[in-house]
Amino acid sequence: MKIHVIGLGVNEQANLDASAQVTLANLSEQDIVLGAPRQHETISLYTHKAQYFDLPKLKQLESEFDNWQKQGAKQVVVLASGDPLYFGIGAWLMRHFSLNDVEFYPNVSSLQVACHRLGLSLQNVQTVSLHGRPLVSLRRYLHGNNTLVLLTDKHSQPKNIAQECVLAGLQNAEITVCEALGYGAEKVRTFSVNDLLKADITFDPLNVIVLKIPANNGFYPLAPGIPDTSFITDKGDGKGMITKREVRLAILSYMNIQNGDVVWDIGAGCGGVSVELAYWHPNSQIVSVEHHPDRLACLKANQERFGVVQNLSIVEGRAPEVLENILLKHKAPNKVFIGGSDGELVALMAQVWSLLPIGGSLMVSAVTEDTKYQIIQFAQQRETEQDAEEQSIQLAVAKGERLAGQRVYRPNLPVTLFHFTKASANSLHQIKITTKDSAL
Repeated sequence: MKIHVIGLGVNEQANLDASAQVTLANLSEQDIVLGAPRQHETISLYTHKAQYFDLPKLKQLESEFDNWQKQGAKQVVVLASGDPLYFGIGAWLMRHFSLNDVEFYPNVSSLQVACHRLGLSLQNVQTVSLHGRPLVSLRRYLHGNNTLVLLTDKHSQPKNIAQECVLAGLQNAEITVCEALGYGAEKVRTFSVNDLLKADITFDPLNVIVLKIPANNGFYPLAPGIPDTSFITDKGDGKGMITKREVRLAILSYMNIQNGDVVWDIGAGCGGVSVELAYWHPNSQIVSVEHHPDRLACLKANQERFGVVQNLSIVEGRAPEVLENILLKHKAPNKVFIGGSDGELVALMAQVWSLLPIGGSLMVSAVTEDTKYQIIQFAQQRETEQDAEEQSIQLAVAKGERLAGQRVYRPNLPVTLFHFTKASANSLHQIKITTKDSAL
């Protein structure tokens, strides 16, 4: 069975190219055309013999394809608004079918049309889909000197966006609402944040929003190293169980997160490391483990504050007992950070190490000498097994403040970080030989 995904563009009547028209014309009575009622209307000028169906929910769609094939359908057409592979259904189809089974017919997306209405070059804007996504996921994009083009839904209408701007300290942003693009009722209107919130206007729910943010510090960070005071913490004002900014920067650097990584943060506290990892790495999945009620509440609050609700999962429980339950819902990690262990560090390191693949990494922090001793024992075991490359660093940070009008530097407790990269004994042996040769 062949699946044809036809982009309808942005018009009251679909403007299909010759290949899409031929595909529709060749459909038989056993074949299927899927789409919303409005989408079926847009192709009314193009005749075909196939059966009409509303597009089912994606959870049901894969099994429906099997049913239609059993009923004799040789071709299924999926109608897609705009461009099917630009925040469209095309991505889902490619996760479930091979390219041999799917053929795409591109068209212009509403995001592109909005940019053309305003004379914006696509390469100079950041496109964000809020369709079917939590509104708070917008927060990670609210940076100064940025232009966002937003694909919206009923939960991300113009006033919702304006309220998010106020929370981010971006009242001087400019919001352009592009309504019913390509239709007779099309409108393009620009507002300040405050004017939009005051306006008594009902917008067409079919809209794209262009958000222009001028150079402005605002609340959300532009570079790694989120200030401690930006986090909600169990002792307030950035104090309490949170990894401090300077240490976090070192952790981010050593962990070297890449797209697709699955990272566990065990003993996450109030979420400094988890939130920062998730914020800067939207295409990785972070799993945060914490059991203390007050810290857990702060962790959840920080997840929402920074909008990292799609790639940060919070697990309530005590490690290592809870780790087996995590594996039932999440992929095994390829990178792990242990920031707290409640006296279970030895067992925790052993269990995590067994889960890591070759090339995976474990990072552990220590403040007390007892904790450091346990990690050193683990490091010695790795050296005996010849299954890890080790790096360690000790950070002793002193922050400046005023005392009786004089500048003084008050030291924090030193933090030691250990980083282990899992390797096979053979590969580690080869690395050592190469190192010796290069030294000669």
